[in-house]
Amino acid sequence: MKNEGIEGTERFLSPGKGRGLRATKHFKVGDLVFACPAYAYVLTVNERGGHCECCFTRREGLSKCGKCKQAYYCNVECQRGDWPMHKLECSAMCTYGENWCPSETVRLVARIILKQKCQTERTPSERVLTLRELEAHLDKLDNEKNEMNDTDIAALHHFYSRHLDFPDNAALTELFAQVNCNGFTIEDEELSHLGSAVFPDVALMNHSCSPNVIVTYKGTVAEVRAVQDISPGEEDNAKMEIRQKLSTPPEEEEIKQMVMYARNVIEEFRRAKHYKNILHWPFLF
Repeated sequence: MKNEGIEGTERFLSPGKGRGLRATKHFKVGDLVFACPAYAYVLTVNERGGHCECCFTRREGLSKCGKCKQAYYCNVECQRGDWPMHKLECSAMCTYGENWCPSETVRLVARIILKQKCQTERTPSERVLTLRELEAHLDKLDNEKNEMNDTDIAALHHFYSRHLDFPDNAALTELFAQVNCNGFTIEDEELSHLGSAVFPDVALMNHSCSPNVIVTYKGTVAEVRAVQDISPGEEDNAKMEIRQKLSTPPEEEEIKQMVMYARNVIEEFRRAKHYKNILHWPFLF
């Protein structure tokens, strides 16, 4: 797949500030800016049996994998679609039984390594930023984070060595750092944790405590929607920013501002939905 970009947006590089994504057309509150399928994803172990491993659909009566009996699917199509990734874990889960316990991050990295070997062309998840371009911030890794990376690398070798050829430790350290910096938690409509994923195009956006877009999910697809009016022009008004990832507990005043902002966003969405219903009403015959 060629680098086709995302309609209505462009990648930019600001000297001293880094890169980002900005609008080249106007987006109103509630508008879908773009959708991005996951480059790689994993369903959290706690949701197995209730959600499809392939599409994350929640339903009763899912069919389980006949071999490991731990992965569940909507139908044969979903099972076939997930097999290239599930085969990494299927035999291992049978072999290790209750001792099979890689972290979600380790499982995700294993799938990324496999996909990088199988997928040589740019994917639909990388229209403006490739996975290999994700920031790793290796210079900011402290001793604790380095130890966590070492533990994850050891677990990766332990659980996946029969099915994967690994790059060297330096490359693995960078990959784990990229995933830890840029990974997303997929949530359902009740904000319950369903799994983890990487969305390279979404990761290009900067972070802010007062974002102008939010990310929601339809299965394993991330949808980026405007929560403020976004206009092209000056960089500060046009650049797209998502919710800041908090590495330290926020101060009391920050919490109050976040709560106030969240209330305003909810109210704006209600208004946008109401306006759309009014606009659509004359056509409902």
